This record gives sequence, structure tokens and C-alpha cells, in this order.
Amino acid sequence: MKLPSFALVALLVSTVATESNYTTFSNSTSAPGFSIRSKAQDPSALGVDTVKQYTGYLDADDGSKHFFYWFFESRGDPQNDPVVLWLSGGPGCSSLGGLFYENGPSSIDENLKVVRNPHSWNNNANVIYLDQPVGTGFSYSDKGPVDTSKKAAEDLYSFLTLFFQNFPEYNKGQKFHIASESYGGHYAPISALEILSHADKPFRLDSILVGNGIWDPLHQAAGFQPMACGKGGVPPVLNSTECQQMDTNYHEMIDEIQTCYDSKSVSDCTDAQGDFNYLFLNPVGQKFINIYDLTKKCDPEAKGLCYKAMNYPETWLQQDHVKQALGVDTKIQFQTCNGFVNQLFQRKGDEIYPYVDDYHKLLDDYKLPVLVYAGDHDYICNWLGNYYWTNALQWSGKESFNKAPYTYWRVGGKPVGEIKNYDKFTFLRVYDAGHMVPHDQPEVSLQLLNRWISGKYDLHE
Repeated sequence: MKLPSFALVALLVSTVATESNYTTFSNSTSAPGFSIRSKAQDPSALGVDTVKQYTGYLDADDGSKHFFYWFFESRGDPQNDPVVLWLSGGPGCSSLGGLFYENGPSSIDENLKVVRNPHSWNNNANVIYLDQPVGTGFSYSDKGPVDTSKKAAEDLYSFLTLFFQNFPEYNKGQKFHIASESYGGHYAPISALEILSHADKPFRLDSILVGNGIWDPLHQAAGFQPMACGKGGVPPVLNSTECQQMDTNYHEMIDEIQTCYDSKSVSDCTDAQGDFNYLFLNPVGQKFINIYDLTKKCDPEAKGLCYKAMNYPETWLQQDHVKQALGVDTKIQFQTCNGFVNQLFQRKGDEIYPYVDDYHKLLDDYKLPVLVYAGDHDYICNWLGNYYWTNALQWSGKESFNKAPYTYWRVGGKPVGEIKNYDKFTFLRVYDAGHMVPHDQPEVSLQLLNRWISGKYDLHE
């Protein structure tokens, strides 16, 4: 989930996680300055799933950074099924939010009861949920905050290196994929570039897939006005005067974003980022319309975001017995989304920074499969903007991708979206889903994942 700039709550946690019942692993040559702790979970203790699972921390040796993770084996064939890393967005939103509200083994209901998810992404994959960047979720820092996607990617490489060396049974030829959403349009490709730059990496990377991501603000900006004004498949939420004003705003913003893209300076990108969020998000957000799903209103009982049901896992994870079972210090105050982390990234203009300039390398240099999917009720990272930027991406297959047919995508014979694909680059619009596709269309999203990780890059049956 990408945090809107008008809904931030700052919090910085400084504490030390408990060392009890952890096994520590380090390898100074492959991940210098870091070690990793792991704790085998008793599946019956919390009841989230019956499969083998581990929690733990990646620790900086100087004590400055501690990244929390929760790993679930596949419900299918864990020794042969691929490994998927899930990263939530924000920046500053915990991947445990994705676990319990979107694609994990269970959800949490209003009575704080664990409810099994039959469409969990670990049905046919081993899944890691990582709280990153530092300060997110149960991750914490005493000093040295992370404030750019590039720095976050460097930490992620260290985590993956030690994770796969600590758990070699999941690194015996199994495929590995990075999945994310929202700010994951930065996280996933930048992390992939970081990983692939290491010729001596001790693990493989087979693809990335991102839902409703912010990849290329310059070209995605064109999606806001038509999406808010009834041209994106949902009824208009702005009147004709407001739509005209947003069109004017768009043309002004293009020059500002282009300045950031040209100069790559923090000041230019920060200025563009502030205006981008104000001019495009505020007109819709101030009407209390859900910017993550234009067909809904924001729930007044939601904490910061628009979904009351997201309160439940946050409350559940705050319980001392849950923290103790996970091996987390009870003094850590869990937040689904940490506004302080978000502000650190804002101050660097990270959201608007033109990381997209290097994305072509994933397709051209590394031949890495890339899936861009988007629920078509979302506004904040809408499907139109994602469609526009994928067609604008400069890479060797641009002409062929742009000419590729845009056709119905089906699950069980029923049209559930629209898709275009060329080679290993795929764009998918998912019908009747908002910002969080796995929550809104769980069965469809599981089909999406399973087809993709099986190597069906056109996602057809």
C-alpha cells in the first residue's frame, strides 16, 4: 500500500529484540556487517498455518538495524516449490499487513480470531514476509535510518544472502521471485537490479511481479485525471470543473516531474513529489472517497488508511503473547504503516526520482521476467497510469510490446481482466479490484501468482 502524504503519523521505535530461542547465523564474506537470527515456530501456538515456519531478524553487527521476517513453507511441495518474497509498500508499511489482509495463510477477524485463507500464496510457494526498510513493522533501528529505495535494496540483498545460506533446503535449485505492490514499483525492480549486479550472488532470481505499483511517475501522472473523471471504468468522483482543474494540474506537473528526471537532484524531486501528491491525491481524498478503491468511501473507524478491517491484524500483533511467540520484544509498538519511515523517503524525493531510467536493464541485460498488474478500481496507483508507463518504457522490445494484442484474461473461462504481453514483459488489468488485488480478488490473484511462477508469462491457462 502506498501511503498518501496527507495521512502520515510519525513513530520511531528504538529498542532491542529478545535473543531467547534464536539460532544465529553469519557469513562475513558474503554479507559483511550482518548476521541473521531464526526461530522455529510452533504452528499450534498462534494457529496462523499448520506448515513449518520461522521468524527472526537480520541484524547489523553494529546494532543499528534489525529487520523482522516471517517465513511459511508451501502447503504443497516445499522442497520443490519456488520461494516468493513479499514486500508491502508505503514506504513504511509492514509486510505483515499483506500477510494478514491480503495473501497470507490467515486473516484476523473483528474478534481477533485467526481465520484460514484457502487462497493463500503459500498454497504452492514458500513465502517470506519481510518488514523493510528498517523501522517498518517489527523492524527497528537505533541509528542510521534508511531513506532511499537504493539503500533499502542493499539491505535486502544482505538479508536474502544470509536467509538462503541459513536455510539451504530452500536454495537447492528452487526458483525465487520478488512480489510486491504499490511502492514496490520502486522496491522490486531496484532490488532486482541490486541482486543481479552481484555476479557471485549465492541464490537465483527468476522474476519480479508488482501490483498497483508506482514505477514511473512521469508517465503514470497521465492516469489520474481520466481515472477520477469516469474514463477508467468506474463512475466519476470529480465534477466537470474539478476535472478541468486536474487536467490543468497535470500539464503543470509534467514539467516539474521532468525537471526532477533531468536533474536527479533531491530538491527538484522533493518539490515535484509534494506537488504530485497534493494536486492529484487531495482532490479525491478530501471527499473521503477511498483512494485505494474509487467505488468505496473511507471507513471512519479505519486507522489512517481507509479499511477498518486492517485494524484487526494490527491489534492482534500488538498482543504480548503474539510478540513473545514470534520472538519480538514486547516494547515494540507495531504499526501497519509507519509515517516516520515514509517521511524519511519523502525528504529525499525518492518517490519521483527516475529510477525507471534503469528498468530496461532488467529486460534487456538480464532477461528477467517482469509482471505489472493492477486492480482497476484503484486511484493512487491506477491501472491507466500503469498501462501508460509500460507502453512508454524504452527497451529493445518496446515496439513489439506496444503492438501486442490487448486481450481478455480468463480464469475458469470467465473474463477477469485484460492483458498484453511480449516476451517476458506483461501488463495485466484485474477487474473489480482496488489497490490490494489479493484481498479483493483472492482466487484470481492466486491464479495470477501460480501461472506466473510456473513460467507462463502470458498468464494464460
